[in-house]
Amino acid sequence: MLAERRGDAVAYEAFLRDFAASMRRIITLHFRRMSLGTGEVEDVVQEVLIAVHAKRNQWDARRPLVPWLNAIARYKAVDAMRRLQRQARGRVDLSDEEWSTLFVSTDPRHDREAVDVEKLLSELPTGQQAALRAVALEGASHREAADRLGTTEGAVRVAFHRSLKKLMAAAKQRNSE
Repeated sequence: MLAERRGDAVAYEAFLRDFAASMRRIITLHFRRMSLGTGEVEDVVQEVLIAVHAKRNQWDARRPLVPWLNAIARYKAVDAMRRLQRQARGRVDLSDEEWSTLFVSTDPRHDREAVDVEKLLSELPTGQQAALRAVALEGASHREAADRLGTTEGAVRVAFHRSLKKLMAAAKQRNSE
């Protein structure tokens, strides 16, 4: 960091690279401990690096660097974990394989189940029906569905995940009957 202040861009780049590697390990460990997916780790690392870079002139060179870096990293990581925990409450994470088989059945009762799925879909609010049909049944991306439905990508994501949550709850209820 001192070398950066003297204009040594190569040393600063090496510092950021080493710091990023350290942050990846630490944040990955914390995310696993909190049962959060590690897919967001790189985003958090980048947020930390941007914050360090933006605030680098605020570091007092007469004081230790590591506590200053740790404070920035801790605040960014805690913010990200809180945000991800809030988002995870309504999120349904499925693999590509799970998505591809979500509405496919080789069971001879398929026709009856298709009617059941249609009935469940018809019980959803109109916006959730449209989002689910566009994304899950027609294969549109969230952005394409948003353009088609005249809404935002975020609204499609929310409607889609809420509809899946409702369908899954309804399916569980029917299976338990």
